[in-house]
Amino acid sequence: MKVPKVVNKIRRRVMHSITKNIGKSYTDPIVDASKKLDIKKVLIIRPNHRLGNQLLLTPIVQEVINTFPDCKIDLFVKGGVANPVFQNYKEINKIIQLPKKPFNNLFKYAKDWISIKSTHYDLVINGDKDSSSGRLLTQISKATFKVFGDVHEDIQATFPDYKHISKYPIYNLRRYLVKLGFNENTSPLPLLNIKLNTEEITQGKIILDDIIKNNKKTICIYTNATGDKCYSEDWWETFYSRLKIEYPEYNIIEMLPIENISKINFKAPHFYSKDIREMGAIINNTAIFIAADNGVMHLASASLTPTIGFFSITDTNIYEPYGNGSIALNTNESNIEDWIQSINKILK
Repeated sequence: MKVPKVVNKIRRRVMHSITKNIGKSYTDPIVDASKKLDIKKVLIIRPNHRLGNQLLLTPIVQEVINTFPDCKIDLFVKGGVANPVFQNYKEINKIIQLPKKPFNNLFKYAKDWISIKSTHYDLVINGDKDSSSGRLLTQISKATFKVFGDVHEDIQATFPDYKHISKYPIYNLRRYLVKLGFNENTSPLPLLNIKLNTEEITQGKIILDDIIKNNKKTICIYTNATGDKCYSEDWWETFYSRLKIEYPEYNIIEMLPIENISKINFKAPHFYSKDIREMGAIINNTAIFIAADNGVMHLASASLTPTIGFFSITDTNIYEPYGNGSIALNTNESNIEDWIQSINKILK
């Protein structure tokens, strides 16, 4: 049964008003900060099924591993996309997958929630401050330490990038540990990373070489996106034509979406895959990836490839690609000349 969008919006609004104060009465344990914090079993909660949101979880997972190298991590997510995303993370112990359609799988849905109540964790982290279920699960969990995911004004005042959906869970964890009495962690924040291995990257190069059949570097574009984030065929045709003029020394290829459609009418050499790790491996072998804001944009970033993200609806401060020279461009506030300049900063 598919729940209408308007019903979902109302449900989220009601649940947020009910759960916004959850965690306020939680009292932090008293610890001896002169001794190493013994964290062995961690739960990270991010009950969302979208590819982008699972990829955006990889930085906080890395932060936990870096902070507690002997720990094992359980992930509480929705759907099955977390399996390939975290395939090469040996520290992941278990991925608890809520069904994408809970009303069709009520027994499993309830069983997954109960499993959190019946398992003891050393540390539980709610990875999404706007998730009512995340706050509830953190509250009911049996854990020594709990990070609920509240917004902290002191962090906002210190770190301008605190709003980013991948970064604020890391800042929150670091703040929490300082609050317990431990030294502040000032190391660079981890990037999105699906940890492609050498074999995967090599296979990605073989596939790419079969598409382009030359030694030139490659620009990869992805012309699809969901809803209002998607740009028109005319927009992409204009941009693609300009790319061909500006970068004759580069190949330009298109990665096709799962719908197997193209906003440039398949004019560029293209490839199609449903395997996100294979997609990431091919992207890893390109010089730059260019797309509108979508999950595959985050996949490119997590493949450690410089990424240009076009934004017109969503907030760049929350969803921009970062690291590896990546750039977010608000197309309402810039033009094609600005976009070419930004691409040049990466390629030239």
